[in-house]
Amino acid sequence: MKLSTKGRYGLMAMYQLAQDYGNGPISLKYVAEKQGLSENYLEQLFSSLKKDGLLKSVRGAYGGYMLSRMPEEITVGEVLRSLEGQMSPSDCVANGSHDCSRDDRCATQWVLGQIKTSIDQVIDSITLKDMINDDNVINAELGGE
Repeated sequence: MKLSTKGRYGLMAMYQLAQDYGNGPISLKYVAEKQGLSENYLEQLFSSLKKDGLLKSVRGAYGGYMLSRMPEEITVGEVLRSLEGQMSPSDCVANGSHDCSRDDRCATQWVLGQIKTSIDQVIDSITLKDMINDDNVINAELGGE
């Protein structure tokens, strides 16, 4: 399983909004510049994130986007599922279903289910705040902060 650019770039953008949390609406242009991403592509991603209730938008001269909740309340799993759908190594174990025509004789279904469970546990345990904290530790260790 491999994340697409939607998941990776969306997570990068949400990380940026988490870093600027509390500063009011942040422009799409600012997020794109800070993360080195396409503004047009981010607009598409932000539409999905907003629809799923992870972002709020403010119109007007001082408008932009902001997280709908505090960074410690938004998980990586929520962001990735909004943009990528279910995080699963195989369709046969997505959404907790074991929908497989070979269900009674599938040698890999249990393994695939364990992989999906592990992925879900990891991405649901990491918040945007955790990403910021981890980045601060790395920067401190490298002498950046």
